[in-house]
Amino acid sequence: MRPNRRPQRLAFQIQHEVSAMLTRNIKDRRIGFVTVTGVEMSPDLRHARIYVSAMGTDQQKKKTLDALNHAAGWIRRELGQRIRMKFLPEIVFRTDSSLEYGERIDRLLDEIQEDS
Repeated sequence: MRPNRRPQRLAFQIQHEVSAMLTRNIKDRRIGFVTVTGVEMSPDLRHARIYVSAMGTDQQKKKTLDALNHAAGWIRRELGQRIRMKFLPEIVFRTDSSLEYGERIDRLLDEIQEDS
């Protein structure tokens, strides 16, 4: 049996559309510079976790995440107009800390090289 690729295709499409919405359509001042780094779909396509990376201090990042989750209903409705689906997934925004983790690993590796 072939694995179902629909969740992956839909996640990519949602990532593309939400990125476009954030750069063009959202006027909320609480939302700073944000990059959509990935989307994780549930197998039944009813839930989507949208991972974002935001610039700024920890407080600014928290405000941005709160504003995005506050705007989730509007974003979901816009997705419904842009993507033809039987059911619109519930969306939740999460912080993607993989970039910060990668930078920390790089710093640690640099420190190791300097010590040797």
